[in-house]
Parts: sequence; structure tokens; C-alpha cells
Amino acid sequence: MKNLGGIVLSLIMLILVIYSTAFGYDLTDKFSIGGVLAGAYQYQTGNDIDDKGRGALPFQPEVSFRPTERDEIFTKFGFAAGNGINGVTDFNLAPWAADLEDDVKDINGRNRDYLLTAWYKHTFEFSDHIALGLTGGIIDATDYIDENAYSNDEYTQFMNAALVNASNGFAPSYDIGGSVEWEIGNWDFTAVGMNVGENDDGNNFNFFGGQIGYKLNTSLGEGNYRVIGQGTSEEFFDKNGKKQHRLAAFLSFDQELGDIFGAWIRFGWQDDNALINYDHFLSGGVNISGKWYGREDDNIGIGYAYLNGADDSDFEYTQVAEVYWRFVLHDYFAVTADVQYIQDKYDTDGNDIDGVIPGIRAAVEF
Repeated sequence: MKNLGGIVLSLIMLILVIYSTAFGYDLTDKFSIGGVLAGAYQYQTGNDIDDKGRGALPFQPEVSFRPTERDEIFTKFGFAAGNGINGVTDFNLAPWAADLEDDVKDINGRNRDYLLTAWYKHTFEFSDHIALGLTGGIIDATDYIDENAYSNDEYTQFMNAALVNASNGFAPSYDIGGSVEWEIGNWDFTAVGMNVGENDDGNNFNFFGGQIGYKLNTSLGEGNYRVIGQGTSEEFFDKNGKKQHRLAAFLSFDQELGDIFGAWIRFGWQDDNALINYDHFLSGGVNISGKWYGREDDNIGIGYAYLNGADDSDFEYTQVAEVYWRFVLHDYFAVTADVQYIQDKYDTDGNDIDGVIPGIRAAVEF
């Protein structure tokens, strides 16, 4: 964590500036900067695992330039000090799904450090309710598919990887590709294609993903209902060393239930011809607004995920339960208390582990 001091100092200075000036980040009507600076500490303890704690500090600044109302050039960088509990945990899934120190170096085997995304987007507006967006460059597939109002952001919502995106999805991040986004009233249709430097087997592969979404407005509030499909080229090994493709399909729903409550659910399937850890999953939870105790910007999230082990994997199943309480101290700054229960049950007797990971997260979004 050689850059720890500098990042801590940057965090302190940024918070002081926000509190003292509350300045805006739209530098002109065409140029703006933003991003997130976060820090978290988590501690694992449980059965048949070593008690240990670690912290990490990721920083992701971003720059947007809009030469016209329909064009945008966007760049995001990623820096981090430390790998947190992710680097030493006994559990299979990352307790914090953030991009930490090792994640922002040699990204996808491209020999590229710190540059996460850099893309150009043009939007064709045919009417007030019909628009077509085309994006190309270095992109993050999860920015376009597998969205969810309550379970999609590791800096402001759930921390465990099972509750940030689809547990058995494999949408890649930070590589060459493009997207097409077609909005027609309450419907949206999205397609993403990417070429990824290398997978865990060391092979370059192509990724394709699609999403159909519908926004439903009722007396209870807004809801979003999405069907997602993902696939790859045949560059993933099976148990015999033969290359296979990967396929997955799942649903992602979120729905407001009045002014206080919201609910979400994801469930889906993944083909297990290639070596994968999990083939089926189910996750869901509730969101509770702080309005019920007079602080509408605060919220409490409760989530659960069950992942069924694939036939040729080492796992029978993994389950994750997580509760967090996000306390907003300023328009830009929030602190989150988080507790996770994780159980990895293996097919081999005697290897099962379970435990609790409490943690605290502070994040500045600007």
C-alpha cells in the first residue's frame, strides 16, 4: 500500500473542499469532471478460516466532454491502494466488488494500467420518446446490461460481488467494444459487443450481450423489468482441456413499493460446458429509505444470494447474506456500515467454511 498516504491525504482534502465550498464540477456547459473516492475496512471471522482484516482505497476520477447535445467523449481512470480483504479472504466471492490495486494493473492482459474506459457516444433523437445511442471505445459492459436500481453499485449499495451484478454473469469490463441503445417510450433494447484481451485461461475472446428492459410506472412507484443474455466465443476450457463457449441468461427486476420500501430480484442460468463455479443463482432483497426516521437520503439494504455449484466445480453451493446501512453526511459524502454472512459448501467433505465479514465503507462521489 505504498500510495496509501497520498490517497488518504487526497480524501481528506476533497472532503474539506466539499464542506467548505460545495463547488460544482460542471466546469463549463461542455466539460465536467467527477468520480468516486472510497475507503473500506473489512474483517473476516468464522469456522475453519483465519481471522484477519484488511483495508483498501480506490479512486476513480472521470472526465466528460460534450461538444454537442448529442455527442459525448468520456474517460474514466482507476487507481487504488491495497487489495483489501479480497486479497486474503478464504471465501470464493469477493467481499468488496470494487476495482482494487491488482484490478487496475495489466487490465485484461492488455499491458494497460489505470485507464478503465475511454469512449465516444452519439445519440440520434427521433422524437421525445425515441432515441438511438451508439457508443464505441474502451467500455464496461456492466454499464449497459444487468442494471438494477438497488443492487448495482459497490460504492453506495451492497459490497459483496454476489449482490452487485448477476452472480453467474460474466459481462467483462474495461476493454474494446461498442454498444447500441435503442429507447422507445418505456422500452429499451441494448446490445453490447467486446473483444477481451484474455480470460483466466489466458485466451483472447469475444463477448456478446443483450438486454430488453421495460419501465413500469404504477401507484406504488417506478419499476424496471429486464431480460439479459450473455455469450462468448469458444475460448474457455472444459475439464478435458477443450475450448468451449459460455452462455448465460437471467432476469433482473426492481420495484418501488411506496415512499419507504423497494424490492429487487435476480435469477438465472449459465451453461456449464466450460469450467465454471456456478450454474444457477437466485438473489434478491429489499431497500428501506431513511424517510421512515426523517433522513430521506439514508437507506438500509438487505440482500441474499444462493449460487448452485456447477457439475464439474468444487462447490455444492455458496450463499451470501448482507445487510448495510448507508448514512449520508453530505450531498457528496456517505458512510456505510456493512455485515456479510458467507458460506462456501464444497463437494469434498471437510472443506466447508462459513463466517461473518463486518466492515465500514466511506465514499465521496463528486
